[in-house]
Amino acid sequence: MKYYPVNLDIRGRKCLVVGGGDVGTRKVIMLVKCGAKVTVVSPVISSKLADLSAKGVIQILQREYCSSDVKDMFLVIGATSDEKVNLRISKDAEQKNLLCNIADVPKACNFILPAIVKRGDLIIAISTSGNSPAFAKKLRENLEKQFGEEYAILLNLMGAIRKKLLAQAHEPEAHKHLFEQLLDAKILDMIREKKIEDINNLLLKTLGKGYIFDTLLPDKTNQ
Repeated sequence: MKYYPVNLDIRGRKCLVVGGGDVGTRKVIMLVKCGAKVTVVSPVISSKLADLSAKGVIQILQREYCSSDVKDMFLVIGATSDEKVNLRISKDAEQKNLLCNIADVPKACNFILPAIVKRGDLIIAISTSGNSPAFAKKLRENLEKQFGEEYAILLNLMGAIRKKLLAQAHEPEAHKHLFEQLLDAKILDMIREKKIEDINNLLLKTLGKGYIFDTLLPDKTNQ
């Protein structure tokens, strides 16, 4: 394998994005969604980035990039239109042993960003190892049609059930078969078709009393 697949926790981590255009803005928005502390360096800043800065969500240094900007960063993304600057960013990050992605230049990266389908806590990542971003985009569009919001609800329900079981001193491996039974009984289809009564009957049969959809996920009852 060319790349090691990993889901990275960047909550509270310092991340640098060099470039304030459309590409840089997309990178910043995703980092912010993942809880990173983002600094943007660019002489030109998009209106979206300016708005995030005004709200105190990100920090902006409105100037040209300096090598010292990578200091104390956990992750660095280069998203400028200047190839020389992008390669300099990559070199600076490499010298500091930092995670670095240069937009559209896989050879200058030590990690690349996949196309993503997100449904709540379900994240499906698609990568062509940098060979064809267009194909990755096409696959993402196909998967977005296949995986609806019912998958997010299913994961929330499974998480709530797991938390309740663990609170009752169940060992994680001890209730693995219970989740398999729920899935085999097509609970996903019941969620998709909003058959709450059927879900509750299945939960009672599989888990016993005290497992009710609208108490496990009260905010989903009327959806």
